[in-house]
Amino acid sequence: MVENELERNVMELHNTVEDIVIARVGEVFDALNEGNKGNICTCDQCRMDVICYVLNRTTPRYISSHRGASRVQKESLEYQQSFADITALVHDGLKKVNHNLRPNFSHGSQDDKANAAGNFPSFNIPTIMGRIFNGNNFEPLSDIVVELLLDGELVAMKDKNWQNPYRMVSNTNGNFSFWPAPVKAGGEGEKKVFEFLIKVKAPDFDDLNHFFSVAVDSEKQSAGSFNLERTFRLPDLYMFPPGGDEEADTSY
Repeated sequence: MVENELERNVMELHNTVEDIVIARVGEVFDALNEGNKGNICTCDQCRMDVICYVLNRTTPRYISSHRGASRVQKESLEYQQSFADITALVHDGLKKVNHNLRPNFSHGSQDDKANAAGNFPSFNIPTIMGRIFNGNNFEPLSDIVVELLLDGELVAMKDKNWQNPYRMVSNTNGNFSFWPAPVKAGGEGEKKVFEFLIKVKAPDFDDLNHFFSVAVDSEKQSAGSFNLERTFRLPDLYMFPPGGDEEADTSY
């Protein structure tokens, strides 16, 4: 009973700074769209990148009830200073994001916006996450390429910021992730099981093949935003050098 109550309270936690940041970024970007924005990109992806930039540089302020929200006094000197700091960070983030535009994203693409809108019944496949280790020393692997396949073909991703194949680097600490694009359904409430394959080839290791199934119910429309709670987490995977007693993982 105590654990359930605690879990319920944790789920109700809310970072009020997040609301301020999202609103302020929206105001700045909307103002740029209405005026002469010059060479500044104001696409949805750049907007999200600026929000992430600011949130990673601000101190969260959590509340757990409506009473807590009422204590956040917007007229206070503390709020005014915080708002000024956030505004400065928004403009700083806007400059940095536009100096380093994502090369693998079609900024302002109408196709991407239409895909995000998703006005059709869809199987929203969850984000697929896992980790890969060296089976001999249990160290996370890097500089390897991970593929997600369905029916022998590479699975299309939700947008161009999610790659398939996925190249793992040292700072990923053995983690990989895929966000498959929604699959059109005939209607809402349909059930479908997707049979996926994780395929990994790496120098000095036997190939790894891991088969798994994901059951999905179709929804009214495709998911438009990333949600960490909608995740399919794979068991830890291990790779071994050739000639070892272990065989490549082919478990379901």
